[in-house]
Amino acid sequence: MKLPLGSRSLPLLLLLVVCGFAAPAVAAPDIVLFIADDLSQRDISPYGAKAFRTPNLQALADAGLTFENAYVASPSCAPSRAALLTGLMPARNGSEANHSRPKAEIRKWPAYFQELGYEVVAYGKVSHYRHTIDYGFDSFAHDKFHEDIAIPEAVKFLRNRGKGSKPLCLLVGTNWPHVPWPDTPEGYDPETIPPAPGNVDTHASRLARARYAAAVTRADRDLGLVMSAVREVLGDQALIAFTSDHGSQWPFGKWNCYEGGVRVPLIVSWPGVTKAASRTSAMVSWIDLLPTLVSVAGGAPSDAIDGRSFVGVLKGTADAHRDAIFTTHSGDGNWNVYPQRGVRVGRWKYIRNLHPEFAFTSHVDLPDRQGNRTYFESWQKAAETDPAAAAAIKRYHLRPAEELFDLDADPLEQQNLVEDPRGKEALDRLRRQLDEWMTSQGDQQTVFGEPRLLTDPTSFGPDAISGDPQARKRAGRKAP
Repeated sequence: MKLPLGSRSLPLLLLLVVCGFAAPAVAAPDIVLFIADDLSQRDISPYGAKAFRTPNLQALADAGLTFENAYVASPSCAPSRAALLTGLMPARNGSEANHSRPKAEIRKWPAYFQELGYEVVAYGKVSHYRHTIDYGFDSFAHDKFHEDIAIPEAVKFLRNRGKGSKPLCLLVGTNWPHVPWPDTPEGYDPETIPPAPGNVDTHASRLARARYAAAVTRADRDLGLVMSAVREVLGDQALIAFTSDHGSQWPFGKWNCYEGGVRVPLIVSWPGVTKAASRTSAMVSWIDLLPTLVSVAGGAPSDAIDGRSFVGVLKGTADAHRDAIFTTHSGDGNWNVYPQRGVRVGRWKYIRNLHPEFAFTSHVDLPDRQGNRTYFESWQKAAETDPAAAAAIKRYHLRPAEELFDLDADPLEQQNLVEDPRGKEALDRLRRQLDEWMTSQGDQQTVFGEPRLLTDPTSFGPDAISGDPQARKRAGRKAP
């Protein structure tokens, strides 16, 4: 008689012994976590994106459990990944601004699984690029920017390793769909690709969107290569999970606490445990992945971290997890200096922009070596004659101190209800809840970098990208 994978039912084991059967050892499952880079939840077929080709993601969803309400801790790369790998929110682990590292003394992902007898390996962008060496993986490789050889090398590693004498915890990170996107749309028609929510619909935007779609399909291809090797080498009982570090690089995605920035795909296939083609509305956070997979591996999650195991949701014994989801963003160098905090409870989402006197800017509207500005320039041109385009640009740069959204009625967060009497009770409650949480986290609300001010005409618009060093210096001065 064979126990279902992951079962640790003491009564059943005792019954087997009493009846004269030898109780089989329950092997710890191999665990594979695949991480995409800059991918919003709504941009893959398991979440309803009909225009994007993601057959491998669809196959994984058909085989496992799709989470409709999975969130990252922060909508920028380094803080998000540090939270994943420590189980701690940014203010507690020390990685708040992009490119920052978590505190050296904090226990990190590999140590938990090594203690349970696992070999723990990383390929590609798992931590934030060259930070991987700080985490204590048994081995890691190809963690530089867009080192796309990481995926075939991960496949080669699996095939050379074989089943192995230890269970494997393998983390694989693709750089897709992080910019720069492919030079051509690779079979996508720009005229039929729907624009990102809140974006200005120009030809340049559609072309960029088609190139982004090509990058999403490349991420799907990478997942397919790894999934195939996992099933071939590790067998049908390995747990495979897919997720993304935050939303895609569009004006209201990455670097924002809007849903497009912090709500991410999470799909888990654990054969014999997760029900095929199933979905859950349970709210979970990226900080919960570490304790959850430690539970899967047979360990006891630590009470010292912020994350909490949702293994019950995987097993189908629980249909809820968190009552509230908190998110936090500080900034990305001097490109994006815009600290935000957010909380979601049920249908209500509250965002606090800590410094509404700052102009919101990012790689999207400021020039950089990857040439991301092209489509935003088309927005500025359209805004000269189109009030809707002008309004979109204004909303991008100028944020109110508080934002409140009813996600049931307004899933794309277009109507701020802070001044609406219908949202007063929710607003008061979420304000208090966020205040209490920030205090419990020891959140110092630090401003990292040199903010651009709304009162300075060189902070955004054409003057901000003039290339004039003095204009850049004035735009980057600190707020009083």
